[in-house]
Amino acid sequence: MKLWGGRFTKETNQLVDNFNASISFDQKFYREDITGSIAHVTMLAKQGIITDEEKVSIIDGLNGILTDIDNGTLIIDDSNEDIHSFVEANLIKRIGDAGKKLHTGRSRNDQVALDMKLYVRGEISELEELLKHLLNTIHNIMKENIDTYMPGFTHLQKAQPVTLAHHMGAYFEMFKRDLSRLSDTFNRMNYCPLGSGALAGTTYPLDREYTASLLNFRGATNNSMDSVADRDYIVELLSDLSLIMMHLSRFSEEVIIWNSNEYQFIDMDDSYSTGSSIMPQKKNPDIAELVRGKTGRVYGALISMLTTLKGIPLAYNKDMQEDKEFTFDAIDTAKGCISLFDGMLATMKFNKDNMAASAKNGFTNATDAADYLVNHGVPFRDAHGIVGQLVLYCIDHNIALDDMPLDEYKKISPVFEEDIYDAISMKTCVEKRNTIGAPGMEAMSKVIAANETYLKTL
Repeated sequence: MKLWGGRFTKETNQLVDNFNASISFDQKFYREDITGSIAHVTMLAKQGIITDEEKVSIIDGLNGILTDIDNGTLIIDDSNEDIHSFVEANLIKRIGDAGKKLHTGRSRNDQVALDMKLYVRGEISELEELLKHLLNTIHNIMKENIDTYMPGFTHLQKAQPVTLAHHMGAYFEMFKRDLSRLSDTFNRMNYCPLGSGALAGTTYPLDREYTASLLNFRGATNNSMDSVADRDYIVELLSDLSLIMMHLSRFSEEVIIWNSNEYQFIDMDDSYSTGSSIMPQKKNPDIAELVRGKTGRVYGALISMLTTLKGIPLAYNKDMQEDKEFTFDAIDTAKGCISLFDGMLATMKFNKDNMAASAKNGFTNATDAADYLVNHGVPFRDAHGIVGQLVLYCIDHNIALDDMPLDEYKKISPVFEEDIYDAISMKTCVEKRNTIGAPGMEAMSKVIAANETYLKTL
């Protein structure tokens, strides 16, 4: 069934029909389409545009279609152009002429705009739940590792000692921002386009605010042209997803490095690892690698959407049909990646001794050795040079600063005394850093408490 055709005298070329049709992918909207239609006819009856009897008949028919699709007795096929025509054709087949009144006062333009908003709104809620769970996983690791020392890095080189709690806290902040962005997108998009018609509203006395309230929107949109042409919220969502994937990818890169033989910071759980078909010793971090790889796929959806929209004049154009497939794919990809990464992280074992040894043997306490000299009256620039000489000595002798004999310290600077060893211990280096945001136990305890409060509000 086509929802148009009166002014056409020839059948559409089959290739055109195939190229134009969207039911192969917009059938995903069947629930949203029926939900929106029920709200629409409820409003039509309230306004006296259709009778209550017609409303009841239409709603019963729509609910029957929904039930039959859900239980598999009604199969969505490609005999219709899109999901809207599929639902309407089946409704008319079931209830007769009353079904022909379903489309009164609306266009497919505002109908598909509504369906897409309802779908995206529901997906945002699911994404938020997945991120909340991931945040709790990270938070639990932080609580358990407030004194797990490890190297912090710059330029992928060991820089200063931190804790695993501190390192994980950085990702907590990233995903916390991601959750906030999703919430902002939801709130900004949550206005109902139904009743905008093709682009210029309708002469029927619709109550658009009532329809909006039935569908749990904050209100009706204010401009009918923008209502049918707006896909900003999809761009925002794809941008949100791109940032989520970027954060997951950065985290994955670290997991891959930590899992390497050279680092051995972590042991991957067997349930989230794979082996090699030829090398029996291998245990590969495939989940992390796939998350890293799928990030580009989500980026591609964002660029595709921006490119599709950039040359479209007001109002609706068929180009907008291209908003769906890559948006569906990006959402499904991000949801799968968040869930799998969460499971991988929750089952991961941390080799605390290896982490601490790596921090100690990477001269991450060199800055603290310089600070020791400064606290004993040596200008920082001179202290910097002195510690550089200490590091060279240790490299030549294949030892850590902690293992360098005191007499060798004194040969380079007589300022050093026995207390240098306490000053550059991992515990001291970390624990004396207690400004807000630093890795010291006092500072981290406050952050963890704040995170506890935050998570309870979600």
